[in-house]
Amino acid sequence: MPLAPHFPVMLRTEDGVRIDAAHTPSARTDVGIVVAHGFTGSWRDRTARRIVHVLSGYGGVIAFDFRGHGRSGGETTVGDLEILDVQAAVRHARVIGYSKLAVVGFSMGAAVAVRHAGLRGGVDAVVAVSGPARWYYRGTKPMRQVHWAIEQPFGRWAARVAKRTRIARGQWDPVPMPPHEAAGLISPTPLLIVHGDADTFFPLDHARQLYGGAREPKELWIEPGFGHAESAATPELVRRIGKWISSNFS
Repeated sequence: MPLAPHFPVMLRTEDGVRIDAAHTPSARTDVGIVVAHGFTGSWRDRTARRIVHVLSGYGGVIAFDFRGHGRSGGETTVGDLEILDVQAAVRHARVIGYSKLAVVGFSMGAAVAVRHAGLRGGVDAVVAVSGPARWYYRGTKPMRQVHWAIEQPFGRWAARVAKRTRIARGQWDPVPMPPHEAAGLISPTPLLIVHGDADTFFPLDHARQLYGGAREPKELWIEPGFGHAESAATPELVRRIGKWISSNFS
């Protein structure tokens, strides 16, 4: 099945970073869905395009590359200033006419979606898939590898060459509010947390900590056999997420 047609968009953040994006229209013209990818990802990845294709059955989709990723400018701050990237996509979605807006984030994008909704607001629903609840987690081998890529010069070089991901050097100063705290600021906007019991990056306690930090309305889906983020998300799971968004916009 061919993927839904998309149209390139160039966005600009409040701090002047150029963001590469795409708009995939939908038959439902009142609902917009912003999709935020994971660390080292891109809206141009095949897995991301398949997710956009499915979600476009429930609303028009704005997908974008975070700063420091793909064809976007700047360097990634791995979840801090990325809320400005989401804000640029949200602003564009409003400008082109979407009156109801959901943000769906995966992994790092889930953390950013939660932090954006809590700190900036202006959205009508939030979905966090495979997201961390707190910073500096090193309890799994994949996350130890992620921290190596972020913290070591050779790791940053490898990420740039292999994944087209440019990582900012240095430590956060100040340390940004963690997702589980930002989750408490999202209400009354509905929040859906989706996490797999086979996630090799973040165990289920991250999902439960996010859920515990949030206030109603909130939902937690623990998905049996589901791994991590975009690469593990089946069309059936993405359709269920799309139906959840629609149920909040009926």
